[in-house]
Amino acid sequence: MKKSVKPNGLRIALYLLMVGVLLYVVVYMPTPYLIYQPGSAEEVRPMIQVENSDPVEEGTFMMTTVSASYANMALLMLSAFNPNAEVVKKAEKMGDQSKDEYAATQVYYMNSSQSSAMEAAYREADIEYSIKPAYVFVMSISENSTNAKHFLPGDKLIKIDGQPAEDNEKIASLLSGKSIGEVVSVELERKGKTVEEQVKLVSIKDEKTGTERPGLGVLIATMQEVKPADPGHTIHFADTNIGGPSAGLIFTLEIYNQLTEGDLTKGYRVAGTGTIDKTGAVGPIGGVKHKIVAADRKKADFFFVPRKNYDEAKKRADRIKTNMELIPVDDLQDAVDYLEKLPPKR
Repeated sequence: MKKSVKPNGLRIALYLLMVGVLLYVVVYMPTPYLIYQPGSAEEVRPMIQVENSDPVEEGTFMMTTVSASYANMALLMLSAFNPNAEVVKKAEKMGDQSKDEYAATQVYYMNSSQSSAMEAAYREADIEYSIKPAYVFVMSISENSTNAKHFLPGDKLIKIDGQPAEDNEKIASLLSGKSIGEVVSVELERKGKTVEEQVKLVSIKDEKTGTERPGLGVLIATMQEVKPADPGHTIHFADTNIGGPSAGLIFTLEIYNQLTEGDLTKGYRVAGTGTIDKTGAVGPIGGVKHKIVAADRKKADFFFVPRKNYDEAKKRADRIKTNMELIPVDDLQDAVDYLEKLPPKR
């Protein structure tokens, strides 16, 4: 009778090591790629409230998004079987930005898009408004900055030495009488909480003149507040986890619909994409082919697309054989005129 041979301990250890290495390579090992695919088509009315607004909206305006994933090997392999997946290099989309810096940039773009949408809608509705600085937003921090430990991308810079720091000019004024190496107290808002840091001022060199001045050592941007002359037309945006500038046109249409009498949607499901500026000009965006699929999945009747993106959008719309009608636009007025001429949906 033969004796059973027990597995060798070394053999088990090697087996477990191989499994661990395989698991790391497939699931956890980072790759230099991102995977883009259709995201969502979301109704924007729950995101926007205009005081004393016209409540009638039988249809809906929908913003469209692109889903972006940091690719591991497993996702890269699965993407080969997904006709809507697009694999791109991180460097093409993110440049030298870290994940946090890229996310902060997208938040900045979204906030700027909302401000521009308010301006464009007020102008279209002939409502007077004014603009004032709201707060300063930390975009990025150099890896070599000695102050990197004090700031995070996405921080709101509220005060310096107890004085409000509403914009770049005010910050420059507050720091003008100080010296490089001097320590200042900086109040930040981080994820809804107040944080105070003691920050040593660093040398900032003017590229044009070569002169040096004291600074915080971070890249900042001023966020603005758009206020109507009549408080009864004030616009409120709900917080979302969506970034980027491409919802500008749809935001503007929703705001304009609430500001004016009647219902521009006329019962239709209206999707779209495109940046907006205060004059109402609609700019091209990236990922339109994914947004077409997202809108079709939510059974949109129409899709407003920037004219420069139309050919790419039409190609994808033909491929998926959608019944959704694509409407190329150059500006807000094009979209408003189209909707006003539509008969009510039956």
